[in-house]
Amino acid sequence: VGLALAPAWHHRGGAQQSATVANPVSGASPDLLPHFQLEPEDVYIVKNKAVSLACRATPATQIYFKCNGEWVHQGDHVTQHSTDRGTGLPVMEVRIEVTRQQVEKIFGLEEYWCQCVAWSSSGTTKSQKAFVRIAYLRKNFEQEPTAREVSIEQGIVLPCRPPEGIPPAEVEWLRNEELVDPALDANVYVTPEHSLVLRQARLADTANYTCVAKNIVARRRSASAAITVYVNGGWSTWTQWSGCSTSCGRGWQKRSRTCTNPTPLNGGAFCEGQNVQKTACTTLCPVDGAWSEWSKWSVCGAECTHWRSRECSEPAPRNGGQECHGPELDTRNCTSELCSHAASGAEDVALYVGLVAVAVCLVLLLLVGVLVYCRKKGGLDADVADSSILTAGFQPVSIKPSKADNPSLLTIQPDLSTATMTYQGSLCPRQDGPAKLQLPNGHLLSPLGTGRHTLHHSSPAAEGADFVARLSTQSYFRSLPRGTTNMAYGTFNFLGGRLMIPNTGISLLIPPDAIPRGKIYEVYLTLHKQEDVRLPLAGCQTLLSPIVSCGPPGVLLTRPAILAMGHCVEASAENWSIRLKKQSCEGTWEDVLQLGAEPCTELYYCQLEAQACYVFTEQLGRFALVGESLSMAASKRLKLVLFAPAACPSLEYNIRVYCLSDTQDVLKEVIQLEKQLGGQLIGAPRVLHFKDSYHNLRLSIHDMPSSLWKSKLLASYQEIPFYHIWSGLQPFLHCTFTLERLSPSTCELACKIWVWQVEGDGQSFTVNFNIAKDTRFSDWLVPDSEVGAPALVGPSAFKIPFLIRQKIISSLDPPGTRGADWRTLAQKLNLDSHLSFFASKPSPTAMILNLWEARHFPNGNLSQLAAAVAEVGKQDGALFAVSEAEC
Repeated sequence: VGLALAPAWHHRGGAQQSATVANPVSGASPDLLPHFQLEPEDVYIVKNKAVSLACRATPATQIYFKCNGEWVHQGDHVTQHSTDRGTGLPVMEVRIEVTRQQVEKIFGLEEYWCQCVAWSSSGTTKSQKAFVRIAYLRKNFEQEPTAREVSIEQGIVLPCRPPEGIPPAEVEWLRNEELVDPALDANVYVTPEHSLVLRQARLADTANYTCVAKNIVARRRSASAAITVYVNGGWSTWTQWSGCSTSCGRGWQKRSRTCTNPTPLNGGAFCEGQNVQKTACTTLCPVDGAWSEWSKWSVCGAECTHWRSRECSEPAPRNGGQECHGPELDTRNCTSELCSHAASGAEDVALYVGLVAVAVCLVLLLLVGVLVYCRKKGGLDADVADSSILTAGFQPVSIKPSKADNPSLLTIQPDLSTATMTYQGSLCPRQDGPAKLQLPNGHLLSPLGTGRHTLHHSSPAAEGADFVARLSTQSYFRSLPRGTTNMAYGTFNFLGGRLMIPNTGISLLIPPDAIPRGKIYEVYLTLHKQEDVRLPLAGCQTLLSPIVSCGPPGVLLTRPAILAMGHCVEASAENWSIRLKKQSCEGTWEDVLQLGAEPCTELYYCQLEAQACYVFTEQLGRFALVGESLSMAASKRLKLVLFAPAACPSLEYNIRVYCLSDTQDVLKEVIQLEKQLGGQLIGAPRVLHFKDSYHNLRLSIHDMPSSLWKSKLLASYQEIPFYHIWSGLQPFLHCTFTLERLSPSTCELACKIWVWQVEGDGQSFTVNFNIAKDTRFSDWLVPDSEVGAPALVGPSAFKIPFLIRQKIISSLDPPGTRGADWRTLAQKLNLDSHLSFFASKPSPTAMILNLWEARHFPNGNLSQLAAAVAEVGKQDGALFAVSEAEC
């Protein structure tokens, strides 16, 4: 009989005692170690409730618990004996209870654990350890979800870190108090860190979201996070143009679109831009026909009747007007002698016809005689008259043959010492000359004819008034701006000339022989205000240049004129698609040229440079440069200009910051406007590159001495919407900073003004000036590169002397040996990218020289051009020798 010693008992909180069990359970198998059928498991104490631990083993003679290395007192065990029916071996099951106080006694030292030890005659077996922990769940979340506003289809992540607890809390999400089940919604999942993720936000996802943490102790709720899914508005397609508002004459038609594609929801942004577009329209008025006067009665015929007729021609019906009502032929009986003597009447008619034929022949002979007499007495031929008048004082000079590399070749000037008089004004025909010559789609003044030509002398104001008075009789006059402030005009013949609008960078070069010999054109050049001309823009299109008219419209020239105007584009083929637009006679704008593409017509061509473009056109009209951005890297140049009052009688002081297209004409207009307002320029203008990124332009003021000044601006910055700037149709955009002096004696202002595009380029102005100082307008930054008269006629309009020009053309137009021709000259002048255009013209050299004149007048360096010509001449030394006889 085997004996097993009992453990030394520990009363819970009492003294230690010893006992020995001398009577083992009979029938125990001496050869088997006990094995556990039930082992104690980890448990949690909730609040103050005790927990129970149990274990069961077979065959076992004794089972006791040991907790944290100490035996549990025998009296704390609840023992139950049974027999295993399958094996007949004894089974012993023991339970104990553990209280919160027992666990708390060792709190902080180590975890509380208990283990079963079972005895048999063969030895002992230990069970697994069971840990007893006090369960809890803290109240505060370590991280709670926060409210957000997101665009539709944008991803959302709502973080949640539950409160600390034992056992660790489980997390679930509620949407408007309903459980979110990722198994039912593929758009939703919960990360291992308990964050709720919405892959793509939907309108239905707009709700209050709550994170819930729970364990066996408690259930905690986070603060609800309101998620708002908004939709930015989008424009619908344009409707069809409405009918014209008038059934007769000039009216309006419009089209509209709505911000419903999609409609803005939940605070989404409204569509930017116009929802209505208007355009002018003209409906031809119906004209009803009316009868002319009756003709005289015819001779009474042999049938004793005579007749008279009338026509439906005063006016004739047109545009859907009604036809005339009534007969066009009236017949009556007659009883004159002709009725009874028909034969003799026929003889009289033949006599009358003969007399009329003789009279017509006499009149024709008389007219021929008069024309011959007038031609002999009329004086000079028209071409000779034109040339002598416009080149008065330009006498032949002796020019020694020059070497090909002599730069002075082009600087030979005419001898003006022999001139006896100078002329001013324009070349016009006498009023008693022939009638005006009409061309299709154009308007020409009277040709020179054979009459004597005079030069009219008058003041510029009188000439302007006369010109506008003559122009007002033309049909296209009502589309031109009133007044002559931004207009230049002149009368030109085959010698050509130049028109310039001062301080705008806009000019028109009419080269020699562009106007047919024997004819004169009265030509104008005008700058339009953008608010006076309706230029429709679509999509990402923007106006890049001023809108300029030259005319009369529709006139075809025999050589291309060159229209020069500024632009504000940072051109690059990958960022821009730039088009030249021209307004048709019907008022619609058409694309006549796409820069960088093969021209579809030889009437137009454009040379685009860094700040100006030069348009070759054989047909005068109204032009503008329009660009369409191809990427968000496309940018325009803005000129930032600061103005402030020259005097400040009150405590308030305004600083105006203009954001202008970087062209001279807009700056000129602003300067004139500020002159009327009594403003002064502050600092030098700056250039800002404004990108097609849909971001607005922001302006702010900083670093003002707070003891002297304060700003009345409520926000930290002002903002100009992107579309207002990008369209280019609002020329004088500006923001005003209103400041207030804290003392009337304050005269000094020092501050910084920042101008920047959101996520783009920016510029800053350092302002430091005395507001009591008088800044006169003459000190302002006014462009002065264009000087001289607005109209120059004949040789005075060109830098290259006429005879030298003709010699270069005749020498370089034919293909030269070793490449000494116009192609080499174009390469020397960096114009070789336009060879195909030059080659399409009768005189490529003339095109090159015309472009040089347009780019370099009036300050062009003839020496540089002479050097380029000389470089070409080195390949053929005798090419440019100019003899005295040729001059």
